[in-house]
Amino acid sequence: MNRLTLVLLFLSAGLALLVFNHDNGQTFGMANDDFGHLIHSLPILGLLSVGILAGRRGNGGEVLRNIAIWLLIALALVALYLYRDDARNVAARMTAGLLPGTAVVVTTSEGQNEVVIHKTRGSHFQTNVRVNGQLIPMLVDTGASTVVLSYDDARAIGIDPGKLDFSVTVMTANGRAQAAPVRLERISIGPIERKNIRAMVAEDGRLGESLLGMSFLSTLSSLQMQTDELRLRN
Repeated sequence: MNRLTLVLLFLSAGLALLVFNHDNGQTFGMANDDFGHLIHSLPILGLLSVGILAGRRGNGGEVLRNIAIWLLIALALVALYLYRDDARNVAARMTAGLLPGTAVVVTTSEGQNEVVIHKTRGSHFQTNVRVNGQLIPMLVDTGASTVVLSYDDARAIGIDPGKLDFSVTVMTANGRAQAAPVRLERISIGPIERKNIRAMVAEDGRLGESLLGMSFLSTLSSLQMQTDELRLRN
């Protein structure tokens, strides 16, 4: 049986004990959180010991070098574990920078999740929003009282514009237009989801891009607009 198999068996046994003692809150007299930390630390110490023992086959300089290498590996693993949330936030920011319009989820210093939308090249906050199961690009517009769908986007999510009553006058970038009131079953950005949201469908050709308006945004607990990013909190 090789060392990797032993490590996996050790971790599996520790996980099984944690699952079995979940309701008790303790394992072998230790709090489950502390026991979990011990379980993931022991394999690291084992690897360090193996490296030191292997290094004893050489001269004193090689022993010290191997000890230093294994200590660095152990410290790197510990650092990755301790700063895993920061690493996820950095990865999320890189994703937002490389893919403008992508809504990313970050963890705040208070431990809460926020959805961050970065400005696109046109200096607008644009993101992909899932509406009734379909992903469509939308422009965040705090000046719009409701979510407003373009004619084409309404058809894309399963609404038949031919059956709607375009009786409401709205202002768009192209001037006045007629719109039809609808209700959206489900609308979400990342983990933020709302149901039965009031919305409008604009006339054909009168709205180039759908708008994420206040009928959705007003349901959030926090909306913070900074220089180049918009932060939404559920």
